[in-house]
Amino acid sequence: MIANTVSRNSFPPEPLSCYSEVTRMSIRLPAPARREQILDVAVEVFARNGFHGASMNDVAEAAGVTKPVLYQHFDSKQDLYMALLDEVGNRLLNAITKATAGVASGRRQTEQGFLAYFQWVADDHDAFLLLFGSRASRDEESTQAIRRITAGAADAIAPLIAANIGPDHRRTLAHGLVGLAEGVSRRLVEQGQSFDPTVLGQQVADLAWAGLRAVHD
Repeated sequence: MIANTVSRNSFPPEPLSCYSEVTRMSIRLPAPARREQILDVAVEVFARNGFHGASMNDVAEAAGVTKPVLYQHFDSKQDLYMALLDEVGNRLLNAITKATAGVASGRRQTEQGFLAYFQWVADDHDAFLLLFGSRASRDEESTQAIRRITAGAADAIAPLIAANIGPDHRRTLAHGLVGLAEGVSRRLVEQGQSFDPTVLGQQVADLAWAGLRAVHD
């Protein structure tokens, strides 16, 4: 699982002149552990430098490995970037699913879903920037991957909408809720604002719930 190395709620992240704080290749790791370690540090490299500004040399230096070792795990920079998108997307979806599982009322589900999203942003600044930052890759493959992540979040939220509406209407509203959370988070990122994810989650959930109560076919 990707581990953010930035202090919680600090936007924008302070630029790093090097990656000396990252684990170096002082210990021989099994292949799965080495792959996970590379992903852990690569998310920071890409989030800080953008796709086009980051290089495999940067990632190798941050991970404390040689480029041949890096290429044993990932065929190219694009291959590594796509693996990062999958990892970060799965983490977001798991957070939302876990937070809303077993919650009985529609209002509480709405609250827990938004709280989980903003907690993810607070805990994983670099992960959010990787997906939605202005320096993220916008090539077709990456764009499709991000769309799949957004659609997955909407799929997780749609069943939680407690309204007597059709499936297409429900799915449209679910995408709207995902966009609401992303838009609020993007504003915080761009303006460098600190925030309490619990308070923010409650505020946005109140807005969403007020609107959902008025929904009808």
